[in-house]
Amino acid sequence: MNDVNVSPRAVLWMSFRSSPVAMTAAAFVVMFLFGALFAPLLAPQDPFDPINLELINSFLPPAWAVGGDPAFLLGTDDQGRDMLSAILYGSRISLTVGLAAVGFAATLGVTVGLVAGYAGGWVETLLMRLADVQLTIPALLIALMVDGFSRAVLPPEIHDEIALYMLIFAIGIADWPQYARVVRSATLLQKQSGYVAQAKLIGASDPAIVFGHILPNVMTSVLVLATLGLALAVIAEATLSFLGVGMPPTTPSLGTLIRIGNDYLFSGEWWITLFPSLALILLALSVNLLGDWLRDALNPRLR
Repeated sequence: MNDVNVSPRAVLWMSFRSSPVAMTAAAFVVMFLFGALFAPLLAPQDPFDPINLELINSFLPPAWAVGGDPAFLLGTDDQGRDMLSAILYGSRISLTVGLAAVGFAATLGVTVGLVAGYAGGWVETLLMRLADVQLTIPALLIALMVDGFSRAVLPPEIHDEIALYMLIFAIGIADWPQYARVVRSATLLQKQSGYVAQAKLIGASDPAIVFGHILPNVMTSVLVLATLGLALAVIAEATLSFLGVGMPPTTPSLGTLIRIGNDYLFSGEWWITLFPSLALILLALSVNLLGDWLRDALNPRLR
């Protein structure tokens, strides 16, 4: 069968099946998503419910170590929380922040990129210079500035209640210029295509052309960028939480768990920071490898 007769979806599937790295990475990503989604059912304990916590169980080592308890496979932290349960729930928060931040950044960046590329002129210049200015500021610094501003204007109790949404906004607002630049370049190419000229001839409106014709043809680049951006967003959330400006200790993410464990690293309770760190590394690495495969698989020059 000739390659001409093979659909793009079939080509993508064959590329996936022929890549052990992509299949392994996808398996780990699915495992993390499944564990995060069904954490209340899979976790031996609800680490956020004080009723389930007993200080007498604090600082228990993993089950296979001396002094370990079979009821706590990966040990417990300073509050008696089961580390396996904390990692499942922490992954849930980290993935929620990462996926929502990527969705927010992609929506804003794609919209700006489409408008800039299609409108051209002073609109394109203004929007792209704004993106260029933001790109000169490190994303982590922008997120810290957003968090600092929110802490200055909001009472502490309210800030803790909306900490999840502030993290999503802070990470998303820092990453949108990348999507805008990629989509703007793709839109400039698509605008010269024959189907755009035909759409104009039959009287299609500019919004219909932009969102009905150009947008579907630039989504491949957006999908690749979003996949790679998910790993960066999860790491950004962990970094902010580790610095103490992310999720509060009462609802820890992977970054918060690492920060809590870091306080006890040199006193012998190594498992409190090791296992959340390994989970974060494995999650970020798997998403990155999957994104690398997707980028190569969707590049027609590499087929």
